[in-house]
Amino acid sequence: MTEQSGTDLRRADPPREGGTGLAKNKLGIAGIVFFVVAAAAPLVGMTGAVPIAIVLGNGPGVPGAYLAVGLVLLVFSVGYSAMSHRVTNTGAFFAYVGRGLGVVPGVGSAFVSLLAYLTIQLAIFGFFGAVMASHIQAELGVDLAWWAWALIAWALVLGLSALSVDVGAKVLGVLMILEVLSLAIVAVAVLFSGGGPDGLAPGASFSPGSVFEGGFAGSAGIALTFAFASYIGFEATAIYGEETRDPKRSVPIATYIAVSMIALLFAFTTWAVVSGLGSEAVRDRVAELSTVDGTPLADPAAVLFGVAEEYVGGWLATVMSWLVLSSLFAGLLAFQNSAARYFFSMARAGVMPAVLGRVNGRGAPVFGTAAVSATSLIVILLFQVTGRDPVLHMFSWFSALAVLAIVLVEILVSVAVVAYFRRTGDGGVWNTLVAPLVAVVGLALGVYLLVSRFGLLAGTAAEGVDPAEQAWGLSALGWFLVALPVLALAVGMVVGALRRGRRSEALADLVS
Repeated sequence: MTEQSGTDLRRADPPREGGTGLAKNKLGIAGIVFFVVAAAAPLVGMTGAVPIAIVLGNGPGVPGAYLAVGLVLLVFSVGYSAMSHRVTNTGAFFAYVGRGLGVVPGVGSAFVSLLAYLTIQLAIFGFFGAVMASHIQAELGVDLAWWAWALIAWALVLGLSALSVDVGAKVLGVLMILEVLSLAIVAVAVLFSGGGPDGLAPGASFSPGSVFEGGFAGSAGIALTFAFASYIGFEATAIYGEETRDPKRSVPIATYIAVSMIALLFAFTTWAVVSGLGSEAVRDRVAELSTVDGTPLADPAAVLFGVAEEYVGGWLATVMSWLVLSSLFAGLLAFQNSAARYFFSMARAGVMPAVLGRVNGRGAPVFGTAAVSATSLIVILLFQVTGRDPVLHMFSWFSALAVLAIVLVEILVSVAVVAYFRRTGDGGVWNTLVAPLVAVVGLALGVYLLVSRFGLLAGTAAEGVDPAEQAWGLSALGWFLVALPVLALAVGMVVGALRRGRRSEALADLVS
């Protein structure tokens, strides 16, 4: 099947009830960027991951760690964007790997990507429920269990996702602008004030010696691990290609904007926090601000809120405490849409039940959305019935698993880009060979860091092991979670091999 026929397979404008075409021309570049940045949830990362990375990682060098990972992903985006000029498919990584490496690896990567998006949404449900329950009880006196708030969010996300992709984009746009604006206000206030006791000290945060202090096996490795964990979700730029105006132009531009925006937002806001607290003693200050009942890092959000209150005012700290909730909700909506479109794409290719490849009258993949919501509902109720903690278990286990899975697929995509363009013989050397190979090296380092520090990310260190001090010491559960992406890849490849001969027409769009 030619590239043109692959496009014909998706032509459904306007969509019809029960059809198999997504709504066309619903999103522009800004709409795609909204979904991607919302998925990264920068305010959540700033209040959750960054304080831990500072105390347990390389201290004042954390801003540089976020910038370094952002540069790796920008290099990855070079080959990714080159592929987006050849393939427009809501399966994104699925289609890219299929075009470059064949149907079997392509379907295998789809199973891994779907695992990533389902589990990251589950992680956010747990975190949202816990934070919402605590915050609403403290502020309004309303006492509801975490799972009740999670189910309220579940219903809202389901409704918005079933409407239309542009409705979700508008909601995300408002939430994302408020979130980014609050972080920008803090950063600008600190940087224009000249910082705290040690000034701005850019060398303490961005010099190679500070960024890589302690080496990959030590403190720098911990900071880089948390940085990799903060970038999940930017694949959404290609996921929405079929619903985008001029996708071959919009997807690459949106990819570069989104990755650059996330990297700069994390790097410079973190630099502002480090500067505001004082780079020399930032570890001690962060530990002090986040301590509850003698336990450091028990309330990591207090660090950013404390800096906001000191340099801007208590009103901004209050606003940001509410925006954390909207940030989490935005992430839920973004990943709901991503997972639903993976179900849709896989069903259309014949490797999932065909019903999942249908859309409603608005062009939304309603059955794929229902499948995502059903999965989330079952897991939320399962965690409630078994009494598992929504943060220590649901959030930690699933978020670490999701990040590892998506980085593995990004490596496959980079290899697929090289294979595809070597076979076709076109494209520039930088964007189809050098950049993807450099990305493979950087992403492979990411996998090493994620696996070696999985006990710290997931809270699954072996008994008697301090995950902040010792790498690789995982419990049986930890190793099981690490193995799941590989298992998903193997299962997907088996499915791809079995379906290749039976549904050659449906799968042809992946290998043309």
